[in-house]
Amino acid sequence: MAMRADDLIDRRRLRRKLTFWRVVAFLVLAAAVIAFSTWVYDDNFTGQAVPHIAKVKIEGTITEDEELLKRLEAIRKSPEVKGVILSIDSPGGTTVGGESTFEAVRKLAGDKPVVAEVGTLAASAGYMIASAADHIVARKTSIVGSIGVLIQYPDVSGLMDKLGIKLEEVKSSPLKASPSPFKPTNDDERAMVRKLILDSYDWFVGIVADRRKMTHE
Repeated sequence: MAMRADDLIDRRRLRRKLTFWRVVAFLVLAAAVIAFSTWVYDDNFTGQAVPHIAKVKIEGTITEDEELLKRLEAIRKSPEVKGVILSIDSPGGTTVGGESTFEAVRKLAGDKPVVAEVGTLAASAGYMIASAADHIVARKTSIVGSIGVLIQYPDVSGLMDKLGIKLEEVKSSPLKASPSPFKPTNDDERAMVRKLILDSYDWFVGIVADRRKMTHE
């Protein structure tokens, strides 16, 4: 049966209208998804809008993580978060990173109960952060502890000698820029580094002793 010209035109108009509304519906849906995602992942949002327990993962090498610190603060301020689980699996990291996270967790624990859950490992700075919680829960095979401070630096002076490279320097004091990878350390430089290590170690042990209700020894 042959189609009339008017019918053909009407069908084309209907298709255009359907296409238009499909595009509109898609755009509305996309906007809704974006708005919801922004709401969920906004820095000020910490989870569901109902009372709940927040879980924060702390994994890998610990550094001064601004995003983690912001999240801990947002959780502290959220009236819907009734408690926090720190899931820790870390070999440690920098002293500053451990200290900043420790302080953030202690501040959080002042307002909400905090429990540290240890996976495979919570060593060094990882243990420091765990000790900031009200309780530590670990498996029998978890590795927890390793209180200590380490400074490592290379000595490439032998390689420089082989390459015929010499280093000249002018310093304002004998220990400036020490230890240097370009020359072996002398007794004074090693003593200076050791003092830094022992100062940090005493501070670390003091934190753990206070939190675990143990003596410094």
